[in-house]
Amino acid sequence: MNAYTLRWGIISTGKIATCFVKDLLVDPKTRDVHDVVHKVVAVGSRTTEKAQDFIDTIAGGDKSIKAYGSYEEVYADKDVDAIYIGTPHTSHYDNALAAVKAGKNVLCEKPVTCNAAELRSLLAAVKEHDVFFMEALWTRFQPLTLEVKKLIDEGSLGAPVVLHADLSGDFDIQNIPTTHRILDPALGGGALLDLGPYPLIWAIVALYEHPSNKLSGPSNITGTMLKTPITNVDRNTSFTLTFSSSELAAQAILTCSINLNAQQPGVVIRFERGNIIIPAPIYCPKEFTVQRFGMNGGIVSEERRVFQYVGGGWHFQADDVARCIRDGKKESALWGHSKSLLEMEIFDEVRRQGGYSFPAGIERVV
Repeated sequence: MNAYTLRWGIISTGKIATCFVKDLLVDPKTRDVHDVVHKVVAVGSRTTEKAQDFIDTIAGGDKSIKAYGSYEEVYADKDVDAIYIGTPHTSHYDNALAAVKAGKNVLCEKPVTCNAAELRSLLAAVKEHDVFFMEALWTRFQPLTLEVKKLIDEGSLGAPVVLHADLSGDFDIQNIPTTHRILDPALGGGALLDLGPYPLIWAIVALYEHPSNKLSGPSNITGTMLKTPITNVDRNTSFTLTFSSSELAAQAILTCSINLNAQQPGVVIRFERGNIIIPAPIYCPKEFTVQRFGMNGGIVSEERRVFQYVGGGWHFQADDVARCIRDGKKESALWGHSKSLLEMEIFDEVRRQGGYSFPAGIERVV
């Protein structure tokens, strides 16, 4: 059987798009994938020259790839099956909506929108136009995450009780322009939307997706923010999710900062009978350690598991997108619409408690 080829149109030519396209060009056979392949057929940027430079420097100079000086031309291209959106997150709603209205399948970078209202509006358009849509939370598709999920569900560690996860990055905020995406409120700047999806995804995998939780949302969300006086975006944010269904009682304590280096380890999931410890970077870890407890609560065994593959880890989500589109599915089983909506609802609540509102007009739907 021939492999299914998914033809991609790329929106934006920045850092994230660079990472994604480099991974699309990795031979899928290097990760033991034989049923799907990826082809970049169009790139859109603010100018044709920028798009062509991206093709020449990142996409191997492939002469068959079309360079466009607008995003609209990519949406209109009949050879494009799926659109990858790598623009700043305050542009995601407009860009994704335009692609969906053009009848294109969409993979949109995280956070998928600025708020839950935008996402609900976008999902209504997705349903109306009958296309595939997914937020690009690439961590969920990586082999390490799949293995951690399998271990949790298998149950030998008992029920999860407490999860700690952090993603921080020192952006040198005292010395970068206030127009930088991490500082500019007009770009949805701050720690929560930029970094927060990654500690949150581990809480969703370990607690929300736990079989005993039966996809019940958190019973309580608490959030607090320290803002930088430079632009008043959140500098340090902490939020706690409490799950208290009849079958699962657990908490996730999640933090993100833009003026600190990443914490080590990045994620610790504490169970009744052991721990799973995941080192930073938590968005693409390459190893984890399983500790198992004895009868007295002490550690009786420790196993380290290491993962290796060609590429940066962005291609696993692309493989899932290709399979879904090939099979006529409109959302992913691993990271579906409901999980993105849960993410945005949590972020809305944390921002509300933290007193962080975007400038007028940034949110397209409220």
